[in-house]
Amino acid sequence: MRLVLTESRLLKDGIGIISELVNEVRFKIDKNKIEMIAMDPANVSLVVFRLLSPAFAEYDVPNNEELAVSLDNLKQVLRRAKPSDTIILELDKDKNRLKVQLAGEHTRIFNLALIDIDEQEQKIPELNFPLQIKMASYILDEAIEDMGVVAESVALKADSGKFIITSEGNISSAKVEFANVSFPKKVGDACAKYSLEYLKKMVKGSKLSDDVLIQFNDDYPLNLEYSLVDKMQLIFILAPRVSND
Repeated sequence: MRLVLTESRLLKDGIGIISELVNEVRFKIDKNKIEMIAMDPANVSLVVFRLLSPAFAEYDVPNNEELAVSLDNLKQVLRRAKPSDTIILELDKDKNRLKVQLAGEHTRIFNLALIDIDEQEQKIPELNFPLQIKMASYILDEAIEDMGVVAESVALKADSGKFIITSEGNISSAKVEFANVSFPKKVGDACAKYSLEYLKKMVKGSKLSDDVLIQFNDDYPLNLEYSLVDKMQLIFILAPRVSND
């Protein structure tokens, strides 16, 4: 297996974002993609990350591979990658290691030990959403930061063709009503509340994609999707918050 990625930010930023939610992950690598599906330790959120083969300058995967790594260790290595560096990934089965090369003005080589994960394989749940909302990812990012001034959770609401985010604390409240959003799919209204702590980590997906696709339902999981056509897909699924603030 040999994977050559010239757009280093796709992996560097992707792993940096995901590592705030999960610690140890299993990557599945086939002829079409690298895929990771992982649940956070509290079983509140699920993360799906895919790097598609067209994103790579070289994608040589003779056989399907599966490997598990510590994201903390991988993140520390990828932090050393400069924007202009090329990342080269190779699997050393004899030593049970992932070889990571950062090639630029000079080449740096890191060998990460692979680990065993006892947890059962995670699967993406089948969810049905009555609506989809597409908007600029930085706008959602800013709105979530705004809500953090008031409380520890936010309510997402689609009402009469409008998308609204609200937050209510003991003595304060905040509201953002969005104008420049589109509804690729809408067959009804919906409202649900979610943890701000998790959302603050998830909206960092704006580093990877200019747009975000938002899907939710009444007191139902939230689905946030950041994607780049033929290159990358980062999906977060967040359980609703049912306790009262």
